[in-house]
Amino acid sequence: MLGVYANFPRNIYNILVFSSNISSKRLQQALAGTLYVLNDEVLDLEKVAMPSLLNCTVAFEIGIAEDSDFSYLDAEERDILLKTINKKPLEIMDFLCLIRYHKKQEEKEIPLKSDYYILRFTFAESSVEIQIFHEKGPVHISPGELAEFLTNRINGAFSKRVLKPVETY
Repeated sequence: MLGVYANFPRNIYNILVFSSNISSKRLQQALAGTLYVLNDEVLDLEKVAMPSLLNCTVAFEIGIAEDSDFSYLDAEERDILLKTINKKPLEIMDFLCLIRYHKKQEEKEIPLKSDYYILRFTFAESSVEIQIFHEKGPVHISPGELAEFLTNRINGAFSKRVLKPVETY
């Protein structure tokens, strides 16, 4: 089933709950668009998190779950996802979020170890819960920083803030 990872881990590092004043459909459309755009960006680490490394860039590779696999969220996958959401909003959307780090040194970029996160967005009538599992990597971006970065990006897609924090576990 599109959006749901059959092997989602049981040991979750962070659970965050947000209230939302828009429909699940609009929120899911914004999430799909935000993550798709993020796949093409290279950012300085300090734009995403409190840097544990200086002169470091980050690049995201995000995939949408389908049963026991993840598909890279390119234009084709995004369109499939949006068509599915338009028919009927999903209750759960799982993503693999690979974060690649590069150290800028003189005129070279040196690749560093990457972080692998699995994210689950669970949608209710006026709220969304985000569960974050860190699969492996150095944790240069903490689960909380990743959640804050993503929610800020989603909120940035709207004229008003649509996700407001309620709880963190």
